[in-house]
Amino acid sequence: MNILVVLILFSGVSFLIYGALCLGAPSMKSEFVRFKLEKFRVLVGTLEFLGGLGLLLGLKFPALLLLSACGLSLLMLLGLIVRIKLKDGVLVSLPALFLMIVNLYIFIMAL
Repeated sequence: MNILVVLILFSGVSFLIYGALCLGAPSMKSEFVRFKLEKFRVLVGTLEFLGGLGLLLGLKFPALLLLSACGLSLLMLLGLIVRIKLKDGVLVSLPALFLMIVNLYIFIMAL
C-alpha cells in the first residue's frame, strides 16, 4: 500500500467520522454557534461525510477522488479562515490546516 492510498483512507475515514459528529454531536452544535455559522452546520457535516465517502469510493472511481479531494481542500481552507478570524490558537487550527494539505496533495497526485 503506497502513501497516497494511506492518506486517502485516513482522510476518508476522518471525514466520515467528523461529518457524522458534525450532524449530531451536541459539542459540534455549540462549536458552530461559537463560529456564528449554526445555519451551515448540517450542510458542512453533510459535505464532510459525502467528501469522506467520495475519497473512499474514489479509490475505484478516479473522477470522484478528484472532486472529493478538491472539495474537502476548499472546505478546510474555509474552516481555517474561520479559525483565524476567531483568533483560535495554532493547536486548534492545525487539524484544518493538516487536512487541507493532505487533500490538496491527494488532488494533485490524482490529476
